[in-house]
Amino acid sequence: MRQMQLVGGQVVGEWGIGWLLVACAAIGAAMHAPALPAAEPGKPLEVLYITGGCCHDYDRQKELITRGLAARARIRTTVVHEGGTSTNHPISIYDKPDWAKGYDVVFHNECFSDVKDPKFLDKILAEHRKGVPAVLMHCAMHCYRVGNDEWFKFCGITSPGHGAHYAYTCRLLGNHPVLAGLPREWAVPKEELYYSDKVWPTATPLGEAMSTDRNAMQTCIWTNQYDKTRVFGTTIGHYAETVATDEFLGLVTRGTLWAAGKLRDDGTPAVELAREPAGTGR
Repeated sequence: MRQMQLVGGQVVGEWGIGWLLVACAAIGAAMHAPALPAAEPGKPLEVLYITGGCCHDYDRQKELITRGLAARARIRTTVVHEGGTSTNHPISIYDKPDWAKGYDVVFHNECFSDVKDPKFLDKILAEHRKGVPAVLMHCAMHCYRVGNDEWFKFCGITSPGHGAHYAYTCRLLGNHPVLAGLPREWAVPKEELYYSDKVWPTATPLGEAMSTDRNAMQTCIWTNQYDKTRVFGTTIGHYAETVATDEFLGLVTRGTLWAAGKLRDDGTPAVELAREPAGTGR
């Protein structure tokens, strides 16, 4: 007579007992086996950070921004800092062919308004025309006034200058992921508000503030589509006190990730670039 046995609430034939014992042994072995090592994360986002020139504390800013980016996402930054406090220094890396090769994003935070050679500007823009994304901060909008609009088309706005220095409120426009975590009325503690004489048709304003000099709103955060290239820009960032805030560092981190196509819809980094715990990209 075939024997039956109740095992775990199931009736099993005698020839099934052997298979069940083998399965149980396998499960037990798996439970006691050493854990497999975690998969190695992918490479970080490579950012080329270019800075130097007139009128700003670029030494402190580069420390704040590079550390701020790295703390919020897996971002590795290479810094090129040249030109002292001049307004006419041509950054040397721009003279190299394929100068942005190997980088995922170029972060422009330079201030050289008296570099006026159109051929030199073409060298800068050549890499971005290839599709290398960019972040543009503050005085970058006042650089490379070579007698044409090519730099301003790249920036997304045309800014001829700024007025007095004062704290202002940046009013957010829309719900773009780069704005995640910012208050809708962001009190910028210490700044100079740049004029935005023209917002190019390729640009989308994301934040604006009232100019007390002009009694008119000025665009101060935006995105731009330069041919096939994503560009994030902000004119905020004159004073290190503002740059050091969590709001500003979060903004430029998200802007950098967005430019690279690595920002999720909720404003957090792509999974492969997230810091632990997830969501610290805000």
